[in-house]
Amino acid sequence: MISCGITDVGIERKVNQDTVYTSDSRIGNLPNLYIVADGMGGELAGDYASAKCVEMVVDGVANSKDSEPVKILEQAIQSANQIINTESKSDPGKAGMGTTLVIATIIDGHLYVANVGDSRLYVTTSKKLLQITKDHSVVAELVRTGELDEDDARNDKRKNMITRAVGAENRISPDYFDVALKGGESILLCSDGLTNMVEDQEIYSVITSDSSLENRAKTLVRMANSNGGKDNISVIIIE
Repeated sequence: MISCGITDVGIERKVNQDTVYTSDSRIGNLPNLYIVADGMGGELAGDYASAKCVEMVVDGVANSKDSEPVKILEQAIQSANQIINTESKSDPGKAGMGTTLVIATIIDGHLYVANVGDSRLYVTTSKKLLQITKDHSVVAELVRTGELDEDDARNDKRKNMITRAVGAENRISPDYFDVALKGGESILLCSDGLTNMVEDQEIYSVITSDSSLENRAKTLVRMANSNGGKDNISVIIIE
């Protein structure tokens, strides 16, 4: 298993509020760990929130005594949430800060995923990208209830309004997924700075190309920037 993770400020933003983390080797009781976090709450607060969240999650995983992956992730996420939430209440400069979070670990042919917010994880099939995570956003909820179709959702002004974020409340409810891998899949973790700028089929074509992992990741960032680069762009590709 190999991975490549990169993050880019984009064209329109002055500060990169995204944080990425990749480890193809063991962290605590997990054999590998991959994280994308997209911060919010003002330039400095958003930057701090995503970095602090990743730091606390990695620390929580490293020090966990549990052996069950979902329990390890749950404990680490809740601990990070409590710390960020407390700081957002006690420091006026960090008021309202929070961050999205998508985490993955691969164990014995199973992909374990946790997500909060609208950063995503995809797995390649033989024909397309399959989105595993479910966006916690106003627009995604409207699509799921049939009040908005996917084409209109892409251009809806509310698409950046998320309904869950690490640090936003005293306790959060991440979604968890267990995906059985057949072997040979590519896995993508990314912030919405990629998916709002590049169509799924274009992403799929890049990820399944014969180029190196680093070149594929850089190509995705370049495509997002060529299409406007309206947000920070973060990409992790795992093979």
